Amino acid sequence: MINDQSGLAAACGPARVRAFHDVQTGTLSYVLWDAATRRAALIDPVLDFEPHAGATSTRSADAMADHVAAEGLGVDWILETHAHADHLSAARHLQRRCGGRIAIGERIREVQATFQKLFNLERNFLPDGSQFDHLFKDGERFRVGSLELEALLVPGHTPADMAYHLSGPGAELVFVGDTLFMPDLGSARADFPGGDARTLYRSMRRLLALPEATRIFVCHDYPPPTRAVRWATTVAEQRAANIHVRDGIDEDAFVAMREKRDAQLGVPALILPALQVNVQAGELPAPEANGLRYLRIPLDALRRA
Repeated sequence: MINDQSGLAAACGPARVRAFHDVQTGTLSYVLWDAATRRAALIDPVLDFEPHAGATSTRSADAMADHVAAEGLGVDWILETHAHADHLSAARHLQRRCGGRIAIGERIREVQATFQKLFNLERNFLPDGSQFDHLFKDGERFRVGSLELEALLVPGHTPADMAYHLSGPGAELVFVGDTLFMPDLGSARADFPGGDARTLYRSMRRLLALPEATRIFVCHDYPPPTRAVRWATTVAEQRAANIHVRDGIDEDAFVAMREKRDAQLGVPALILPALQVNVQAGELPAPEANGLRYLRIPLDALRRA
């Protein structure tokens, strides 16, 4: 369910950003748009899912779509930073409502191959990325109206993580997915299939090499009781205060900390429903003969891993 806080909005030169916070999963989704052309991108949208009832809802995604309509925006892109393990993607639902091309990094193929085996996906599922409308290469540039963005490969949390960087007059910002959290939370785990703590450190330092004034928009926040949800920080703040990767913390120290920490973490609550939907660009399984859709739950597979 969306926590629709009126303060979750920002102007960065010609760019406008509106954040939507999903309380259940701690996810932050975004609408980015060009003030001049009214063209937009939707980033990391959430499909609500109640695991105890097996029930989906589009409330959170519809809040984003309603904002698009209220602002008179046209959607060019629906951008995924990676195949999320903690929430289901609403990309396909939003495409049907708002249009736009669904895009992710080209290394999604590696993630698809891994989870095709785990879920024994049907024979017509090919781990070739064709479920998405576009696969970004590292360094590829693309436009949202007159805004030019660059897709940056930042693996480590998963092998396919991408960040989306906008650089221009009066606007320097980047959507980092799960690669960085707020400074008091540090970094994401690196123990998923294809993840790697050393690779994650290098990806974070790549982001922290951007100009210090660059605004960083995170995909999750899990605030302690002492502060409210935050959704934006800066490169300068991260370099000074991030508990895991601030200046002065070297790669070996980070890897030792991250691997020890990851060994103590449990499996994300929604990993099994989320990944089998998200590797298919948010497309839910087709109804079976009785008209119902089904997700697969492989028994003991993650414990053995």
